[in-house]
Amino acid sequence: KMTDLQGVGSPDLTSTDLYEKLNAQGEKVRTLKSEKAPKAEIDAAVQELLKFKVDYKTVTGQDYKAGCPPTNIIPNSNGPAVEDGDDQVDPWNVSTTSAKGVDYDKLIVRFGSSKIDQELINRIGRITGQTPHRFLRRGVFFSHRDMQQVLDAYESKKSFFLYTGRGPSSEAMHVGHLIPFIFTKWLQDVFDVPLVIQLTDDEKYLWKDLTQEECYRFAVENAKDIIACGFDVNKTFIFSDLDYMGMSPSFYRNVVKIQKHVTFNQVKGIFGFTDSDCIGKISFPAIQAAPSFSSSFPQIFNDRKDLQCLIPCAIDQDPYFRMTRDVAPRISYPKPALMHSTFFPALQGAQTKMSASDPNSSIFLTDTPKQIKNKINKHAFSGGKDTIEEHRKYGGNPDVDVSFMYLTFFLEDDCQLQKIRQDYTSGALLTGELKKCLIETLQPMIATHQERRKQVTDELVKQFMTPRKLEFNF
Repeated sequence: KMTDLQGVGSPDLTSTDLYEKLNAQGEKVRTLKSEKAPKAEIDAAVQELLKFKVDYKTVTGQDYKAGCPPTNIIPNSNGPAVEDGDDQVDPWNVSTTSAKGVDYDKLIVRFGSSKIDQELINRIGRITGQTPHRFLRRGVFFSHRDMQQVLDAYESKKSFFLYTGRGPSSEAMHVGHLIPFIFTKWLQDVFDVPLVIQLTDDEKYLWKDLTQEECYRFAVENAKDIIACGFDVNKTFIFSDLDYMGMSPSFYRNVVKIQKHVTFNQVKGIFGFTDSDCIGKISFPAIQAAPSFSSSFPQIFNDRKDLQCLIPCAIDQDPYFRMTRDVAPRISYPKPALMHSTFFPALQGAQTKMSASDPNSSIFLTDTPKQIKNKINKHAFSGGKDTIEEHRKYGGNPDVDVSFMYLTFFLEDDCQLQKIRQDYTSGALLTGELKKCLIETLQPMIATHQERRKQVTDELVKQFMTPRKLEFNF
């Protein structure tokens, strides 16, 4: 039968070989159809064809198109192929040469997702009866996969659930880490659906020079910051992988199902793993994939396997879920839908996302009002001119100004934000005044967060992290 193709994606098959084999398989499917072969035989050949297309994309980074042989691409050492001058975006590195930050329109094309357009935003507003969140209005969440499908199901009274996560690499989280949680909280409120939050302490142990105990402690500390965003304990389950994986047979079974359907070659192609990476890294993507399936949480979903999942996350996490979506139909589960956010820029400029290990690259949730003020005044990259005279005359550039970028995330009032943009562009508003606006927006927001976090007791964290039924009936 197809034994000569078993090694698809193996190093000795070049992209050209794969292309030839795909052509041959396509021809085979057409022949079977024209000869009216038994349905089972046609279906098997089609499945094989789809599998080759996935392998082809993994090896070349391109979608297979008949009549368009692959252009030679050399994958970079950490993640999918990146062309010269392209932004680098993968789960571990984000960088760009542009002061405006990553070109998200190009990223949508490269990742093959869909743009969150005004029509979709309006539809979310109509269905929920709420003003769409400022992250939607301002393009902070800018890209999606299958969101229309989630809304169709919701309108026909079919529920879905939310899943997001956090890699706990340090005790202190910064404001950028809150973006997915602020938005997920809004989604949970307006749709009234269950939420699972994965803390990948196992991932941090595998990737960083930390002990398991440290990673678990960071997970619990980060859980406090997440809970302080206002999640409802009756609708939310937060779990540490190091804990939950050992106590949930259903979760582990799904991990193994996923592991069986992803080859080493595919994870190498998607994540850039090399032969010297530990085997824990290679198998980890299956663990991040497993919460996308409702059967991983029998205590919440009563063993139902058919519920669709919606994952709000930053776009750098997308490779995990492209892999998940590829596996889902092969293990008879619904594909998760996604909503992707832009990156939160470092204070020094939008060329990189912020780092939890560089205290000056960001505003941390533990910073005092004085630290916030000093960091913004001293480190926030400015789009202003060198002298006041020049600035008054020529105006500033809000598109590269980090203080303005931060305000687009955190200032609720659209009219006020628009006025700041106009005044800064015209030169009426100086850089120092723009920074002052940001300081006055962030100081109370972070002080409120710190107050709320103080109220989070160890007992409450334990409640959130105990596997249990939530207040939904499935």
